[in-house]
Amino acid sequence: MKVITSLISSLLLKFIHKDFHEIYSRMSLLDRFLLLIVHGVDKMVPWYKLPVFLGLAYLGIRRHLHQGYNLINVGQTPVGTRFNPADYPYRTADGKFTDPFNEGVGSQNSFIGRNCLPVDQKAKLLKPDPMVVATKLLTRRKLIDTGKQFNMIAASWIQFMIHDWVDHLEDTNQIELVAPREVAKECPLNSFRFFETKKVPTGFFEIKTGSLNIRTPWWDSSVIYGSNSKTLDRVRTYKDGKLKISEETGLLLHDDDGIAIAGDIRNSWGGVSALQALFIKEHNAVCDALKKENKDLEDEDLYRYARLVTSAVIAKIHTIDWTVELLKTDTLHAGMRANWYGLLGKKFKDSFGHVGSSLLGGVVGMKKPQNHGVPYSLTEEFTSVYRMHSLLPDHLLMRDISVVPGTNKSLPLVEKISMGNLIGRKGEQTMSEIGFSKVMVSMGHQACGALELMNYPAWFRDLVPQDPNGHDRPDHVDLAALEIYRDRERNVARYNDFRRGLFMIPITKWEDLTDDKEAIEILDDVYGGDVEELDLLVGLMAEKKIKGFAISETAFYIFLIMATRRLEADRFFTSDFNETIYTKKGLKWVNSTESLKDVFDRHYPEMTDKWMNSESAFAVWDSPPVTKNPIPLYLRIPS
Repeated sequence: MKVITSLISSLLLKFIHKDFHEIYSRMSLLDRFLLLIVHGVDKMVPWYKLPVFLGLAYLGIRRHLHQGYNLINVGQTPVGTRFNPADYPYRTADGKFTDPFNEGVGSQNSFIGRNCLPVDQKAKLLKPDPMVVATKLLTRRKLIDTGKQFNMIAASWIQFMIHDWVDHLEDTNQIELVAPREVAKECPLNSFRFFETKKVPTGFFEIKTGSLNIRTPWWDSSVIYGSNSKTLDRVRTYKDGKLKISEETGLLLHDDDGIAIAGDIRNSWGGVSALQALFIKEHNAVCDALKKENKDLEDEDLYRYARLVTSAVIAKIHTIDWTVELLKTDTLHAGMRANWYGLLGKKFKDSFGHVGSSLLGGVVGMKKPQNHGVPYSLTEEFTSVYRMHSLLPDHLLMRDISVVPGTNKSLPLVEKISMGNLIGRKGEQTMSEIGFSKVMVSMGHQACGALELMNYPAWFRDLVPQDPNGHDRPDHVDLAALEIYRDRERNVARYNDFRRGLFMIPITKWEDLTDDKEAIEILDDVYGGDVEELDLLVGLMAEKKIKGFAISETAFYIFLIMATRRLEADRFFTSDFNETIYTKKGLKWVNSTESLKDVFDRHYPEMTDKWMNSESAFAVWDSPPVTKNPIPLYLRIPS
């Protein structure tokens, strides 16, 4: 029997890529079998060409493997007296008491986790030079956009989410990068200085240092509430549970220094500010609805319930609206809705509640949270794949909303506003001059940039960064070069090792990555012909995209695991997603909201009726009507 087993194993190892032999040897029998399925599909028929139900099965198997091998804890889990979740039936200011088994998990200043083991790049921080990479491979030559698929609201939305999720604690030491002679004339800055990421001892043997997250990684809308009690105090009115906002303009209020009053204001711009204002209005509307239902509710009760509801609305929109537009395929449409509603679907869940496993009833409403044995956090790799600054254009194209819309509710262009005039305090002033409706409608009608090589906005290469309090720093930065440096500094694997860590077959030549001959020549020049040196960000931008995907497949697999994890590890989306915690009215509010359009319709009902032709608020608004497909979603075959 041992001889037969050994023979079978040796035959299977010939089928498995050599880079996966070591981890394969450590897997359980079931996981080995599942890896064989994944590997077989990857080699023979790409999963995105399979019928929807088979594509979903493949992604389910992949997610299972990633949950077992791509969740790595960083730092010692705090040990303390286990608390009673019933004592904290609300989201706290700093993210504590959200994990029912450990109060400190996911709180502000907790460790940023890992999806792959860190790869020491200390000797290669400047190889190749980040400013060379930024100049030759990233900097925009001519805007490449996403056509009708993804608009500027969608680009603003993901930045809105990042301001909710993750930001690294910086050290007091500064690093300086100097432009090499070969690209110095093409670099807006000859040199620039920035703060090092702070390395904190973990107390672990394997991963000795880690980074701290100065935001709360939970999906708790800290982008509008803040990640600590000090910021929360700044944004609350302490009357009827509400948050501060300009009743006159519907935009954010500002302090005496002109800095916006909102949960997270660091390195922000008008698109993020507009979404913060919209969801502050949403929070305040929930307060009004709850107060009308129960006049005895006090300010603190109203605030706590409204925060739960607003956070869930944002999470739901991201899951079944924004992501569906980002990954515009039938398989991901089905998959993201299954994440929220389960395979049994919305109608069944609305009628009978959560039934069965997360597969049938969805992650939301599960009987208990699930962290797969690893305390919840967001990760370094998650941060890296969300480097999406190429989504931003060079100008915001302002539309004339005073005229009668044309075909498909199209609107004429009246003005181009430089993106530089929409950043920070200057951006807040520009926003107040334009107004919420005109800004939002204009963003809705404008396609965002594509995540491609040579499409990184040049204006980002001479940028005034801000501290966490929203104050401008004296040193300008080259953000494109800085992002290359950050991944190396934080020991995030380069492209090929990153793929290996996710059970993806590495590239062996540039042609595996792209068909663009010019790009291949430049890649070969910059990286000295060595594909192993390819930076992650460059690889993600260069990678051939799946039809309908705005992001690369490599980035998507981090999304696959972490999008589910943000929901399943959080008790307020699982065991505490009920009428007792949210109130009957609050839970109904979440359950009846399906899209960003629904939120617009609550607060600006004329906006979508007059100027939005698209089905989703994240698609370009003058998109032509979508042809209905009569074939049931799970039975469709990708064209």
